[in-house]
Amino acid sequence: MFAYIVRRMIYAIPVLIGVNVITFLLFFMVNTPDDIARAQLGEKHVTEAAIQRWKHTHGYDKPLFYNSEKQGVHQFSDTLFYTKSMRLFSFHFGSADSGRPIGYDIKQRMWPSLAIAVPTLLVGLMLNVTFAMLMVFFRQTYLELSGVILCIVMMSVSGMFYIIMGQFLIGKLLHLVPISGYDYGWEAIKFLVLPVAIGVVAGIGTGARWYRTIFLEEVNKDYVRTARAKGLSEVFVLFHHVLKNAMIPILTGVVVIIPSLFMGSLLMESFFGIPGLGSYTIDAIRQQDFSIVRAMVFLGTVLYIIGLILTDISYTLVDPRVRFD
Repeated sequence: MFAYIVRRMIYAIPVLIGVNVITFLLFFMVNTPDDIARAQLGEKHVTEAAIQRWKHTHGYDKPLFYNSEKQGVHQFSDTLFYTKSMRLFSFHFGSADSGRPIGYDIKQRMWPSLAIAVPTLLVGLMLNVTFAMLMVFFRQTYLELSGVILCIVMMSVSGMFYIIMGQFLIGKLLHLVPISGYDYGWEAIKFLVLPVAIGVVAGIGTGARWYRTIFLEEVNKDYVRTARAKGLSEVFVLFHHVLKNAMIPILTGVVVIIPSLFMGSLLMESFFGIPGLGSYTIDAIRQQDFSIVRAMVFLGTVLYIIGLILTDISYTLVDPRVRFD
């Protein structure tokens, strides 16, 4: 297992480098350093001297990949790519184009993102699995058909609709919770209830229908028929045998959500005015702040790779037959 983890971590290095290079190229294909300087200076008539001064101050006056004016390794290290992207591997996020330290902002903003994402993940997972189990328990009946139709309807509705309707009904009409804003400590709960509830409801259609498909593949297998032949109740068979053997595909689906636990939900945080990493990324894109964008892309890639490794490790816990050499 240890050798497997080390091997996966080594494989992650070229993946991270590739993501960095692609992000760097895409950003500078759209924006030149001069464009970034003009956007940050925010003036209609910016002098060339001001642009050059801003570029020098923020390190955008270096060549992109290769510096022919330097010697040796400095030909590659004294470049925009190295100073802005390669240092991320030591988790030195540097400063935003506005001057704020990115690492400090990430530490501050990750907690609001986690406060939304973790309850949404846990509550949503329990509701989706339970709803899927009920549909399987009442399979080939009108209750299952009604559940499938409900899932399809909920899948067909845009996530934006859930956000707008939730804000209108719960916030505007009933005045139960604030529509937007955020506070720290226990006061944050009243600001988190609505986005968490909307996140759970919006994911029921897709999640429950997917889990139902997984469970239906398991209920007709030989070990399930053997358990029924022993006289075990259908509820015990579903929750003890079927659910246990369906954990591997469930864990595989959960790993996709792991980066969003830290990165936050872009739409949710923006609509509810929550100062998380999702809104942080949206603001950086709007302001064309490449320093923040490449830091968030790098962080998301690292989290996704860590999630894949943790998922593989968890396979051995739910299924002893799985081993990694």
